[in-house]
Amino acid sequence: MNAQTQRSQMVGPAGVLALAVDEPAQPPCGVAVVCHPHPLHGGTLDNKVAQTLARAFVQLGYRVVRFNFRGVGGSEGQWDEGRGEVDDALAVIAAHRQAGQPLVLAGFSFGAYVASQAAHRLKDTPHAVQRLVLVGPATSNFDVAPVAANTLVIHGEADEVVPLSATLDWARPQVQPVVVVPGVGHFFHGQLALLKSLVVAAWQP
Repeated sequence: MNAQTQRSQMVGPAGVLALAVDEPAQPPCGVAVVCHPHPLHGGTLDNKVAQTLARAFVQLGYRVVRFNFRGVGGSEGQWDEGRGEVDDALAVIAAHRQAGQPLVLAGFSFGAYVASQAAHRLKDTPHAVQRLVLVGPATSNFDVAPVAANTLVIHGEADEVVPLSATLDWARPQVQPVVVVPGVGHFFHGQLALLKSLVVAAWQP
């Protein structure tokens, strides 16, 4: 993401996982784990939306951990249709969260599915997620889990990969608000600064 990004590795459920860690200027207020888009469609921790989410959380004072799912760019293992990828996320969370430290989970597209499922698995434990951010969640392709009321969901009106209607259909039974960005496609081309500002603004008291 920048010259200060620390590249490292850890042992995950299917072997080594490649990581990128960004530290805020001040002592961190918590840890944010960011999940990248679909591994079979070019998704990596260096995806521009994943990097934008990381920048937003660094600005908000979080230590940010991005990672490559199994089988992607230095991470061992192979694609597991979303099941093992949720396990990868849970392993990264367990390795980087300190006791009592607030945890934020974020994901883009397939990564939003993974983040939702990881949060769902943790919700009735002492390690529950403080807040969840889902950008262009893959609601038309994967079983995105129900989310807590304070979840921030952002979707482009002109999303050509995941139709906005699919995310509204997912959100409707939960009465979950969705921030719709007019005229924007799945990858937020030309609107990454706006995406970052939406995340930062959602944290303001």
